[in-house]
This record gives sequence, structure tokens and C-alpha cells, in this order.
Amino acid sequence: MKMEALYQEIILDHYRAPHHAGLREEFDSQVHHVNPTCGDEVTLRVKLSQAEGADTSAVVVEDISYDALGCSISQASTSVLTDLTIGRSLPEALATLDEFNRMVTSRGTVEGDEDVLGDGIAFAGVSKYPARVKCALLGWMAFKDAASQALDGAGGAQTEQAAPPAGEVTA
Repeated sequence: MKMEALYQEIILDHYRAPHHAGLREEFDSQVHHVNPTCGDEVTLRVKLSQAEGADTSAVVVEDISYDALGCSISQASTSVLTDLTIGRSLPEALATLDEFNRMVTSRGTVEGDEDVLGDGIAFAGVSKYPARVKCALLGWMAFKDAASQALDGAGGAQTEQAAPPAGEVTA
């Protein structure tokens, strides 16, 4: 099986059976992001935990839940996000986001680190299609926004934000 076919199958598997889908209670922040170019949207909740007295490097992504509408790339990417970040420290999760962002915004020049991205490596081909980059990053940017709000103590806050243009996305 060719790598592109394998990657396509990974994306379709996550789209057909998304991991951690459905909004759950016990969250610190909730955001709603929309990709205005195609209408994909995600409502995402984040629950962080931190040992009392520990610094922010000890913050752990306890849970991410989401409700998404849109294409297979946006929904599969959000499913992969949850697999790669739940149970990890927030700095590790944000480093994974940085690696994913670097790969999908590279226009095909960065293959991505499979050891870091796991199934996320299946989105390497998306980088060649700028209109699809926004779809792949929708859930990841929502996670970044929700985690930031949770750290800022905006617990239970709900925000709405359109996804930034692909060329302006930074982690």
C-alpha cells in the first residue's frame, strides 16, 4: 500500500469513528471556532489539572471533548489532536501542536516527525493544499485558545472565533 493511500485511510478512520467526540462536563473552558471559507466548525472543551503549588509546566491536559461539523480533514484532525494531547503535560501538548502546525503550513517542505505526530503524520499531504490547511488546523487552534483561556482563569468561558487565514496561523 502506498503511503498516500495509508494516510488517506487513517484520515477516513478518524472521520468515521472520531475519538473523544461529544461534549463532556467538567471543563475549564469552551471555545467555538469556525473556518469562514468552508463553514467547518468546532466547539471544543478543555479540562486541565495542576497539582497544588506546582508551576504551569506541571499542568496536564486532563480531557478534551468536542462537537464538530465539517469535512473529513477537520474532523479527523480534531480526533487525532485528542489522541495526541489528552494525558500529556500542556507544554508537551503545545509542542505537538507546534510540530503539526509546522508540517501542515510548510507547503510540502516539512515531512513532520512521526514519533511526535503519530497518526497526525497522515495530514502531511494537506500542506500542499492551502485551502485545506485551515481545515486541518481548526481543532488545534481551538485547543490552543481553550487551553490559554483555562490557564488565564476564564473558566467556563465560551468564545467564538473564526479560524485565521492559513498563512497567518501560528502556534
